Amino acid sequence: MKIEAVPFTDPVAVALTTAALAELGRRYGGDGDSGPLSPEDLAPPRGTFLVAYVDGEPAGCGGWRTVDGMPGTAEIKRMYTDPRFYRRGVATAVLRALEDSARNAGMTRMVLETGTAQPEAMALYEKAGYGRIEGFGYYADYPSNRAYARDL
Repeated sequence: MKIEAVPFTDPVAVALTTAALAELGRRYGGDGDSGPLSPEDLAPPRGTFLVAYVDGEPAGCGGWRTVDGMPGTAEIKRMYTDPRFYRRGVATAVLRALEDSARNAGMTRMVLETGTAQPEAMALYEKAGYGRIEGFGYYADYPSNRAYARDL
């Protein structure tokens, strides 16, 4: 597996995040994610976006961005694994690479939001040492919101 940083506007990143939003839309309805997110949010120095490749094929992605009002905190955004690559360690590898990237950028904590329609995501984060926290940001008050954090 190869993981590399790419611009959020890169065609591979766009294809993966479009698939991610379609999956979220299928699970939750609507467009998948109405929260504000710009390409600049996921670009240095405010963040980064990573794509994982398995045998040269785009297999998954994820990014992090800094969180206004939460110094030293990076928020995970757009974590996704192409279903063709489920159960091959892609999500765990991307998660660890995001943590390393954020740590190297001086971040001391990772936070994220997922939801009850994504039990596999909640299991991934809990297995990786993330604990439940109060909701924050755009989806803080949604009943299905599940927020997590981990110190780096």
